[in-house]
Amino acid sequence: MSQRSIVVDTTRSPHAILRPIPISEVKLRDRFWQPRLIDLQEITLPTQYEIMEETGRIDNFRYASGKIKSSQGLRFLAPDSDVYKWVEAAAWSLAVNPNPKVSKLMNAVVEEIVAAQDEDGYIHTFFTFDRKKERWTNLRDMHELYCAGHLFQAAVAHHRVTGEDKLLKATTRFADLIDRVFGWGKKEESDGHPEIEMALVELYRETGERRYLELAKFFLDVRGQGRIGGSHYIQDHKPFRELEEITGHAVRALYLNAGASDLYAETGDKTLISALEKMWRNLTGRRIYVTGGCGSRYEGEAFGRDYELPNERAYAETCAAIANILWQWRMFLLIGEARFFDSLERSLFNGALSGIGLDGKSYFYVNPLADRGHHRRQPYFECACCPPNIARLLPMVPSFLYAVSDNGFFVNLYAESTASLSFKGVPVTFVQRTNYPWDGEIELQVQPEKTVNFALNLRVPSWCPKATVKVNSQTIDAEPGTFVTVQRDWKRSDLVHLSLEMPSEFVVCHPFVEPNGGRIAIQRGPIVYCLEQVDNTEADVWCVAARTERPLTAFPKVIANLPVIAIQGEGFGVELRHWEKDLYRPLRAVRQNIRPILFVAIPYFAWANRDAGPMTVWLTRG
Repeated sequence: MSQRSIVVDTTRSPHAILRPIPISEVKLRDRFWQPRLIDLQEITLPTQYEIMEETGRIDNFRYASGKIKSSQGLRFLAPDSDVYKWVEAAAWSLAVNPNPKVSKLMNAVVEEIVAAQDEDGYIHTFFTFDRKKERWTNLRDMHELYCAGHLFQAAVAHHRVTGEDKLLKATTRFADLIDRVFGWGKKEESDGHPEIEMALVELYRETGERRYLELAKFFLDVRGQGRIGGSHYIQDHKPFRELEEITGHAVRALYLNAGASDLYAETGDKTLISALEKMWRNLTGRRIYVTGGCGSRYEGEAFGRDYELPNERAYAETCAAIANILWQWRMFLLIGEARFFDSLERSLFNGALSGIGLDGKSYFYVNPLADRGHHRRQPYFECACCPPNIARLLPMVPSFLYAVSDNGFFVNLYAESTASLSFKGVPVTFVQRTNYPWDGEIELQVQPEKTVNFALNLRVPSWCPKATVKVNSQTIDAEPGTFVTVQRDWKRSDLVHLSLEMPSEFVVCHPFVEPNGGRIAIQRGPIVYCLEQVDNTEADVWCVAARTERPLTAFPKVIANLPVIAIQGEGFGVELRHWEKDLYRPLRAVRQNIRPILFVAIPYFAWANRDAGPMTVWLTRG
């Protein structure tokens, strides 16, 4: 396996201050992420492959290559992208752990993709044979360039992990065709679904072909001029550099921002980073859920107005949380500030992780923050973007743990692991011992091959009220929401202990979020909690009021064979039997029907893995 298993390669990007590490250089041994990565190869990828076969998604490529005469998969929207994301997921998973079965499946799919390529380099299974004349005629709706983008990312991942270039060569032929068709003075349109922008930048980084970077810039610049309809929904209403709020289809908006971030890393165009900062503040300050979910409206799978964050009707598509992670990761690599990783962590542990069941083979497309027991995970969806998207995110997690600067290392995420890195040619091994995210105590052994001076930057999350860093016998205070920097000559025997205070605490939101007026949520460390009916028999969880003046107690619990930390609190429950005939009642009468109870909250990502029943994140404040 190649040692270049880097997802977003800013190694030579002149305007990024941080460089990511290869996935393969971190070996997880924790009880939170490592079991998921094992399930990814043993359960998730094989079952997704089976469904892609059953639904005709892979048959589409066989049809395009002439191997079969028809395919049922052609009826889906952008089915090629599901296959490409699966290939990317398989590739990154092999960087985590070599697996002959996954490798064999991946290579077989790659063969089908390459065989489906047309003589001119075009690859899109819908536009074959008698549909060739329809190519590039409906960019707003048909996702041709979106699918191409996912192909490019799959090819880069495949090449970086395996060292083989068959898929990469097919991809560059396709990219060259797109370059001949699109550009100023050629076809001056963009795709209705952003994705190709960041894919082209990564293809440029992999091949060194600058035309791909220029083409990515063209697709960003041509958008917003009304050439594909001019709607907010597809971010075509205004030139990118003039955007001040994040709007429209959530996944599209966040993918577009990720692509613009990649362009800034290569070009240093300050108008890009200015727009990105404005949208970042708009998103994190007014339009994101406490779970890190993005996109509040079912209509258009879109962002709503400022503070429009309904709970039961939250859309919060799994792909949108993943897109936010991809954007926040890029912004972090550009600027190196903890605020970006704080946002990434919130979406990772909550809004994205809830998208896959604890069985490794069931999924949420939509992630509400309240439910009456009707919303359950499914084995797949006709529009199947989310399952392979969460599959490709999971193996990226090891690369999030560290980043490298000219001065040293950034430690961003904590997990029991060993990382084999280097600084100025000196091999440095980091050994983390921790039970994060359930515990805030992290021991970090720094093991350079020889004494070397560098800065070690440890992230202190913004959720942490108090933190200390101890290096051997020296204690350093740390400010939440920042990186604490330790600059020294590091020796093989050096030991760092980071202590993150991790209380169970109540969280409130901005007063303008109307559904949550007088309500609270519960958070412990990076984990957001919810009440699920199966744990709470004394009252309907929608009718629980939490006593915020009383302490919350954390305790171990097992959900679907997964050990977690649950939280118990004191509150009041409303007796619903008194409401059977009434829609409205006097307050004096209601007060007589309230009784004290104990409630149990579980991690939001783990809900809907047991018996169906009501669930809520936000509770009335008692």
